[in-house]
Amino acid sequence: MNVLLTGATGYVGRRLLTALSGEPDVRLRLLVRNASKLGTVPDGVEIIEGSTFDRDVLARAMAGVETAYYLVHSMGAGKDFSALERTSAENFRETAIEAGVKRIVYLGGLGTKETASEHLLSRIETGEILSARPDRIETIWFRAGIIIGSGSASFEIVRNLVEKLPILITPRWVGTRTQPIGIADVLAYLQAARSVQTSGNVVVDIGAEAMSFRDMLLGSAYVLGLRRRLVPVPFFSPRLSSYWLILMTPVPFRIARALVEGLKSETVAVNDEAKRLFPEVRPASFAAAFSGALAEIERHQVLSRWCDSSAGPVCDIPAKDGDISRAVYRDVRRADLGPVSAPDAFRSVQSLGGPRGWLTLNALWRIRGIWDKLAGGPGLNRGRRDPSNLRIGDGLDFWKVVDLRPEQRLLLAAEMKIPGKAWLEFSIEGAELVQTAHFLPMGLFGRIYWWIMKPAHAIIFPAMLRRIIASARTPLHRF
Repeated sequence: MNVLLTGATGYVGRRLLTALSGEPDVRLRLLVRNASKLGTVPDGVEIIEGSTFDRDVLARAMAGVETAYYLVHSMGAGKDFSALERTSAENFRETAIEAGVKRIVYLGGLGTKETASEHLLSRIETGEILSARPDRIETIWFRAGIIIGSGSASFEIVRNLVEKLPILITPRWVGTRTQPIGIADVLAYLQAARSVQTSGNVVVDIGAEAMSFRDMLLGSAYVLGLRRRLVPVPFFSPRLSSYWLILMTPVPFRIARALVEGLKSETVAVNDEAKRLFPEVRPASFAAAFSGALAEIERHQVLSRWCDSSAGPVCDIPAKDGDISRAVYRDVRRADLGPVSAPDAFRSVQSLGGPRGWLTLNALWRIRGIWDKLAGGPGLNRGRRDPSNLRIGDGLDFWKVVDLRPEQRLLLAAEMKIPGKAWLEFSIEGAELVQTAHFLPMGLFGRIYWWIMKPAHAIIFPAMLRRIIASARTPLHRF
């Protein structure tokens, strides 16, 4: 079967790519905006670079395809994301019809239009658009609630709240029922959808047992072996709840707000099509899914994270993010590697951030991260996917990896709230490790900001370079 997968660099899509590429009867083609984010892909997987907004590229991607997975969204595109969602879905459906595609598989969210949040309403409208031509193409529309898996936003929120707070102040919305599902079960449904026997469009609600967010907090505390007390505070507004979440968890305000708005209304299954069409898939309990996610983290097997997609337009790394030639100011620091080999030095560079920190003045980095979260940025506690390895597109604290050349270059684009655009570059040049801060100021305040930060850079950057090289002499950076 010829299969097209879109969204292969996102949280669900990257995992589905791994699953589908292992099936012997699947010829897999990917449509991605930025192929460099994929890293190494299995042999035989075809890659087409482009977007669902380009009908010509879509036509090439759809040629000869029997089943097409639609796993893209435009939530990060700002106020116009709903209009972009509609255009993208219409392009995808019409091009699929023209190409003779037999089936579209789509993953959306549980809920009803009458009570849905803005984000969930857009997901529902996308499903309606994709399935609006049942006379020409068949659509399997999965609707899931909260997805529990290592690196998922919901899992990270629940885990961080329970681990950090012995007493949890809970607003009214924690009593709303939802239907969580483990990422492994989501993938099982999506895989089976390419060959399931059905006729016409079908909406398939998936999930394990229905439970409230309060139940999830208490259930995760049980799995973690912790005793937690929940104290209800009914006057906690959605906005105040969102700020509480961004301070205690890795997610930024935009995602926290979307989650809170989504939990204001019930999101549970309203049909039993999952049991009828996919009886072989038996969703694991919340506790089992949560335990599996913890095990993946402990084994350093987190394949994807909620922040794999950028907060930029159409959820990807814009080409300009890697264009450091636009920078107006640069701060270049060099350090001799001495007896340290280039591979060891680069491994030390790659393990910066996350639990290890930035090797110098980590308390100030944490303060900067808190301020950034309050300003609406990703903050420092977003951490990293893997303790020692990076790939293009990874979130690294409040940076995004935009270029990575093993043992040569690591380029990070700043995602924190600053008056301009900033990059932090590490490169191996001969026997030297070179660190360069690049900055493109925005207006007069951007220029003032650079010069205010200049004395701090003079302290932080040389010390960081020295400690990167020093740590490369020990096995401590080899997690």
